[in-house]
Amino acid sequence: MQSFKPVKQSRISDEVADQLKRSILLGYFKAGDKLPSERDLAEQFKVSRIAIRESLRALENKGFIETRQGATGGTFVTELTFEHLSNAFVDLFMAEKLSIPELVQMRVLLEPEIARLAALHKGAESAGRLKEALEREDLPIRSFAEDLEIKTMVHIILAEMCGNRFFEALERSLMALTRQAIQAVEPETPFLHPAGMHDEVVEAVLAGDPDLAWQAMKRHAMEFGESLINMEKTFRTKKENMGVNY
Repeated sequence: MQSFKPVKQSRISDEVADQLKRSILLGYFKAGDKLPSERDLAEQFKVSRIAIRESLRALENKGFIETRQGATGGTFVTELTFEHLSNAFVDLFMAEKLSIPELVQMRVLLEPEIARLAALHKGAESAGRLKEALEREDLPIRSFAEDLEIKTMVHIILAEMCGNRFFEALERSLMALTRQAIQAVEPETPFLHPAGMHDEVVEAVLAGDPDLAWQAMKRHAMEFGESLINMEKTFRTKKENMGVNY
């Protein structure tokens, strides 16, 4: 059983949260496990239940735990996913700590390598998913939000195929940022990313040609990146003409 050390009075809730987080990361508490009650934790840490409550709230905000109500409720450890990293990048973008040109530059650098690795690691199951995702792009657009989701899926599958979880985490974050930026700007045309832009990339990956996949993705990232930058410029100009700060 995991034991905890008493903490000093300064920054009590932070220290409690840090110990609990380490216990989760080290595997003492696994996804789905129920944490001890507030009373038990307070006794182990030798702190007040208020400090425990603040610590648990901080961990829940970071996605490490969740609180469930009812007779079988309590505080449970959640499964860590790439979504936490994506959310952090989105927050930075919304706070204007990241820009669209910087986003485009990162995509141009990262995505060709993801496509190259995906071509090398292609399997039957992933190839089938990639084909299906590409075919969905040719279907009629029912909503702007759905179109964004569909056009993102090819990139997500390629990232999963590439075999590098750091690359996958970064790509998922870039996709979340891209969607957030487009939704915030609300471009007048739904054809910012028309069907067919992924065709050459997917064909090269399915053919198992890493060099051709790299080149095709490089062209796509630069072409779509230019559209994103122009979209932002148009949006800024419109806001300035209306006398609204962005």
